[in-house]
Amino acid sequence: MNRWFFSTVIIVPFLFACSSEREEERKTEGREHVESHGDEHAHAGENGKASWGYGGETGPEYWGELKEEFTPCKTGQNQSPVNIEMHRAVDHDLPAIEFRYKEVPLSVVNNGHTIQVNYPLGSSIKVGNASYELVQFHFHTPSEHAIDGKVFPMVVHLVHKDAEGNLGVVGVMIAEGSGNPAIETIWKVMPKKAGEEVSDSNISINASALLPQDRGYYSYTGSLTTPPCSESVNWMVLKAPIESSREQVAALAALFGSNVRPIQPLNDRVVRH
Repeated sequence: MNRWFFSTVIIVPFLFACSSEREEERKTEGREHVESHGDEHAHAGENGKASWGYGGETGPEYWGELKEEFTPCKTGQNQSPVNIEMHRAVDHDLPAIEFRYKEVPLSVVNNGHTIQVNYPLGSSIKVGNASYELVQFHFHTPSEHAIDGKVFPMVVHLVHKDAEGNLGVVGVMIAEGSGNPAIETIWKVMPKKAGEEVSDSNISINASALLPQDRGYYSYTGSLTTPPCSESVNWMVLKAPIESSREQVAALAALFGSNVRPIQPLNDRVVRH
């Protein structure tokens, strides 16, 4: 057999395997991130109970004491969410957020804390020189961030991750108004029990449907709003809200109640817009 041919036979499968492993690593990293963005997952402790929650002995005021890795929830100085005071926000020439979202098959999970839509690779945002891949989006009621003290009935957080693992989260406030078709698509199939997931290749979703036409935003450095409250998250809170109906907000609240972390001190941080 020709030596070159023999080498090709061996090398090609090897390269294919390496490529597959890299792709699987990317998927795993994305999944690990989804699980770390806790709103997002009810982590069970040794006694079988959720290790954190939104009330009682595992509520936000106790998060920093529940596990060693949750310490930033108590000691961090750059925590989220915050109250964005417009008169204190610094006018800055921020780069536009370029949204590059694709239509994908719907995959929805009830993780015990929220309804989350997982996104496959291929959708992203570009902010200046930074690019982030969309990993998942999920909902809170009411909104976690406030603008001049005002909270909205609901918010959607679009969670992104760059190649180095840095997080960029876009928050879109949701005001009460007309029913939202994209939210209705999700709500029709959303699982009612914690841990259940629904994937349907016959139903598609495009996260762009959850964006307002006006893409102006506030920007600051914060944290995850759930344990482990990791910092250095690039928050981009859009100024303009989208709408959903009162019934759509009530449907989320019926499953989780109020799934929000209280407002955190801004400290010496600057909010830009």
